[in-house]
Amino acid sequence: MNPGESSENHRFRERAEAAKIRAVILDYGEVLCHHPTAEEISRIASVFQVRPEDFPELYMRNRGPYDRGDLTVEEYWMKFAEDAGTKIGSSRIQELSVWDVEMWSAANMKMMQWVKNLRAAGIKTAVLSNMPKEMARHARKNFHWLNDFDCHVFSCEIGEIKPSPVIYRHCLGRLDVPAPEAIFIDDREANVQGAREVGMQGIQFQSGEQLANELEAMGFGVLPEFS
Repeated sequence: MNPGESSENHRFRERAEAAKIRAVILDYGEVLCHHPTAEEISRIASVFQVRPEDFPELYMRNRGPYDRGDLTVEEYWMKFAEDAGTKIGSSRIQELSVWDVEMWSAANMKMMQWVKNLRAAGIKTAVLSNMPKEMARHARKNFHWLNDFDCHVFSCEIGEIKPSPVIYRHCLGRLDVPAPEAIFIDDREANVQGAREVGMQGIQFQSGEQLANELEAMGFGVLPEFS
């Protein structure tokens, strides 16, 4: 909402902007795919002898450089072990990499159906994800639903990660859509804010129902169905 703008005028402005939307850009992890299960997290955590509740912070500590391509898979997991105060042999790296890919491979099929509906309505779609090389390679080989998107932008392939403005502009350029005519959806507030700063509309994803409600409030006509 702009400073001094009434809530009613804000709603009218959002509806006018929603009518001009030509593209929807979506994050992958926890938006297009489900959150890892407790079992998947525990499986990796046990290798490093850390509690599952401590796993997320350790997992994310060096994830940015890994997703950007600055760290190899070996360097990432060795740093994880160092941060966890333990050691692992190089023979475990491949196993950890496979488990890492597996825990981000459960696609949210209701979101995938929404993507098909968007394209049928003439709206361009893109995946914009912070993703390491191992995951991107697996996705391009095995995720056939990627064919339902107009473009895919994976951080490791361009050497930039969200919320850098470079990666958003790269995606917009691939779609050939100006920022004000695109909606960006991500589960992380910092990434949504980064999209807003380059001129896109942004929604922080919390659930399918919440997403549908926010899109409907904006006056956007093609809604995901989670009933």
